[in-house]
Amino acid sequence: MENAPGNLKLLAPCIQKEIVNSCALETLDAIMDGLKDIFFSILVDKAHDVSVKEQMAMVLRYVDDKWHVIERFVGIQHVTDTTSSSPKDTTDTFFSRNGLSISKLRGQGYDGASNMRGELNDLKTKILREQPYAYYVHCFAHQLQLALVVVAKKNIDIASFFATANSVVNHIGVSCKRRDLLR
Repeated sequence: MENAPGNLKLLAPCIQKEIVNSCALETLDAIMDGLKDIFFSILVDKAHDVSVKEQMAMVLRYVDDKWHVIERFVGIQHVTDTTSSSPKDTTDTFFSRNGLSISKLRGQGYDGASNMRGELNDLKTKILREQPYAYYVHCFAHQLQLALVVVAKKNIDIASFFATANSVVNHIGVSCKRRDLLR
């Protein structure tokens, strides 16, 4: 960096953010090129982040021309509320921005939240109204996690282990000194 002119070090946060966003767009373009004109599925999960904003993560799943199942994380989007209309609008915007057609959508996977896979006015139903071949599959990773939580709570040794691990992480995590000592 000592040979770089003072104004060309690219250290300003806004410039670094611009570089990261450019890389993300190039990566997304490469993923979309891989999709071409083939059938695909979406996997969506919502959660709130540290700043208590609702976020929606989206993954595209498809089979390439060599019959390999490919899953690509394509981004996290801010959603304005937790009703089913916000994820649907976000999904529609993502599709239109990236040239994806809902006519090529063949699957959708979510957790058990009612706004995602309820029965009346949820994301699953809204997508099925537009594309009846976009079959819904429950996200089995969530089912596994829920089963593990129940088993862990029933077994005293496992519950004690996770409670102790949680206490250690919390105790060390609040202090920079403790983190440095642990490292």
